[in-house]
Amino acid sequence: MAGLMSRAGLVVKSKFSKLLDRAEDPGETLDYSYEKQLELLQNVKRGIADVVTAKKRLQLQTTQLEQSLVKLDEQARTALAAGREDLARQALERKSAAQQQLQGLDGQVAGLEEQQEKLVASEKQLSAKIEAFRSQKEVIKAQYSAAEAQVRIGEAATGIGEQMADTGLAIQRAKDKTDQMQARAGAMDELMASGTLEDFTAGDQSQLDRELAQLASQSQVDQELAKMKAELGSGSGEPAKELEQ
Repeated sequence: MAGLMSRAGLVVKSKFSKLLDRAEDPGETLDYSYEKQLELLQNVKRGIADVVTAKKRLQLQTTQLEQSLVKLDEQARTALAAGREDLARQALERKSAAQQQLQGLDGQVAGLEEQQEKLVASEKQLSAKIEAFRSQKEVIKAQYSAAEAQVRIGEAATGIGEQMADTGLAIQRAKDKTDQMQARAGAMDELMASGTLEDFTAGDQSQLDRELAQLASQSQVDQELAKMKAELGSGSGEPAKELEQ
């Protein structure tokens, strides 16, 4: 049972694959793949922009801390000159904390710069690959269109295409109907000639009327012929002999 189901599933998959292959347009598939690659490139560029933005923000904080270091150093000197060693110590402690924070920011900025360089290099490589794919895509689409046109021309010339096959069937059906109609018309003529079918377009005469009319016409012909014979017999005998000969 399992083997039967497996074979049935394989058949269904093969049929479905054939349907997909018929419906698939290589040009559309290539264009879709190209669009996806462009989306990926846009994501990389967006990532570079985010990294640059973060780096600029850290650099701004670094500049502010550097200015704070100079200010705290001046404050410590001023307080020490005024005999306020306690204030000078506080200023120097703040300066030390700012220096540590500045060192951390410098490390983060360096890390972002390294990440930015990697992303820029990746973006260049990806752009080159996408451009190469675009060129190859257009070539493949042109080749497929040319091959498709050639196949259609060949099918039209040999009559194996679907449209030509439909046309052939239409012609054959028309011939069959024409032959059938001609045979039917011949049969009707034959039946009417034999008297089997009455011609209803010939007024109110029936078959009996037509036969009686034919007998009357024949009788009239016989009478006229006898009359002519009598007239010829009453005259000179030579013309009668010539007619008899």
